[in-house]
Amino acid sequence: MAIGLGFCPMYGGMRHNRCLGKCQGSCTVKNLIFAEFFGVGFLLIAVVGSGIMAETLADGNIALALLANAIATGCMLYCIITLFGPISGAHFNPIVTLAFVLRGDMPTKLGAAFIAAQIFGAITGVLLTHAMFDQSLFQLSQTPRTGAPLWISEIFASFGLLLIIFGGLAQNSKAIASMVALYITGAYWFTASTSFANPAVSIARALSDTFAGIYPAHAPMFILCQLIGMVLALLAVQAVFDRQTKV
Repeated sequence: MAIGLGFCPMYGGMRHNRCLGKCQGSCTVKNLIFAEFFGVGFLLIAVVGSGIMAETLADGNIALALLANAIATGCMLYCIITLFGPISGAHFNPIVTLAFVLRGDMPTKLGAAFIAAQIFGAITGVLLTHAMFDQSLFQLSQTPRTGAPLWISEIFASFGLLLIIFGGLAQNSKAIASMVALYITGAYWFTASTSFANPAVSIARALSDTFAGIYPAHAPMFILCQLIGMVLALLAVQAVFDRQTKV
């Protein structure tokens, strides 16, 4: 099924007057779904794999391990956004996709397919990482991540991420890959939660008892906070950028 010439993957919806000519009118739904699947898979490989490697090599230095984890994640984000952005828009995050759907910029059914691909891709990435590092494929994290400071951090991290994305689309969409990569790299350090800011990532990291893990029972609250951050970000986007991001 072809998407048609009206679909703009860079904006998650229909082509409009701010399109930079990167819309791939010949893309099929399969192209978009696989782009999201592979993109999120690569992201989780970076997050979990670099966490395992960093913890192994840092000799107990948590700050050094976190720095390595953050840099590896930021590098991967820049690569996958640049690679897959012209195909699917490089959402790689259910709250990003849901935000486009709620703004009317993306069909609901396609949004649901994106979210399913993101979650499945994230879990697949974690399993592949476990295999690469000779660990048990199926795990449940024992790392506690709960409490008001972490919940507030997830609200803020998600709010900031969505603001960066929609603000970037309004101001300079060519800089999106750099902006998102830099924001997440920094957010590892300026949030108490290390900035999950992604429900698919939260689910997948609950399935890894490694440096990047989160205790499964604590993941739902993270996801709720991420959704709250998304709603607040949409209100902020409407207040600040709405005239510039309209389709």
